[in-house]
Amino acid sequence: MTLHEAMLYDRKSDGQVQCYLCAHRCKIKKGKRGICGVRENCGGTLYSLVYGQLIAENVDPIEKKPLFHVYPSSKSFSIATAGCNFRCEFCQNYDISQMPRDAGEIQGRYTDPTVVVERAVRSGSQTVAYTYTEPTIYFEYAYDISNLARGKGVRNVFVTNGFMTGETLEMIAPSLDAANVDLKAFTEDFYRRWCGARLEPVLETIRKMRALNIWVEVTTLLIPTLNDSEGEIRKIAEFIAGVGTEIPWHVSRFYPRYMRTDLPPTEIEVIHKAARIGKEAGLKYVYCGNVPGDEGEKTFCAACGELLIGRVGYSVVSKLRGSSCPRCKTVLEGIF
Repeated sequence: MTLHEAMLYDRKSDGQVQCYLCAHRCKIKKGKRGICGVRENCGGTLYSLVYGQLIAENVDPIEKKPLFHVYPSSKSFSIATAGCNFRCEFCQNYDISQMPRDAGEIQGRYTDPTVVVERAVRSGSQTVAYTYTEPTIYFEYAYDISNLARGKGVRNVFVTNGFMTGETLEMIAPSLDAANVDLKAFTEDFYRRWCGARLEPVLETIRKMRALNIWVEVTTLLIPTLNDSEGEIRKIAEFIAGVGTEIPWHVSRFYPRYMRTDLPPTEIEVIHKAARIGKEAGLKYVYCGNVPGDEGEKTFCAACGELLIGRVGYSVVSKLRGSSCPRCKTVLEGIF
């Protein structure tokens, strides 16, 4: 493990440090770590324990993030370190996100930021994706990589729970092109009970990303009995539409994982109902996730209904040239 001094923190007179990387804003005593488990106060200085410690590295289709309006059918060089500032009981990557908490260790292999960018370029990827775990907790590493990537003509995307501070977002904004934000529910109770977090900072991140001209897509995993009531689905859809009707909303099917193997998979009709509610709220683009082959994976023109991008799972089977509808010339919002 290589210690790397953290960004975005203040030293206190009593030897404690105040981290303001994420909305927990942990106050950390000497020898202790923040809620994320990967930032430690060593003698009054806050260090990242995961700088350069890659635990996952893959070339993925951008559709897997999911980002449907960012270079469709392109490759995305996808990386992560261990750790997370949430403790979601339904996490699909819990083996690495919860490793510091559950296993009491931090695994990874040191990979310099220059090497990450070189591999991204060699792979033909148009983006580097900071994904699998929460990119906020390895911010210093992501920040250095993102700036180097920009210099090589490679864009940067976050797949995030959105629980970052405004200070963090403003610092990364010049090199961050797009993000998919998990809006997990629309109640404080859900966030506190099932994630160990709060709702409002996530809502503020979505608003601020759009204000900073970062392309935003939103994902909601609909979990039976926990966040899938019609009322809550409607509140989520109305919130997103209130920020911007062009924001794509991915409503995804839950499968039993981690601590929530007691719940059944989401009924497909619930996913379809959520998609209808999203359209009723005024959203132009609503997608059905984790339902391969579903009509809801496709992109249609918001003005005339023309099929613009055909998808099956993570594969694009047909797409328009450029970013305008061939029938009515309406521009498809996104990064193309």
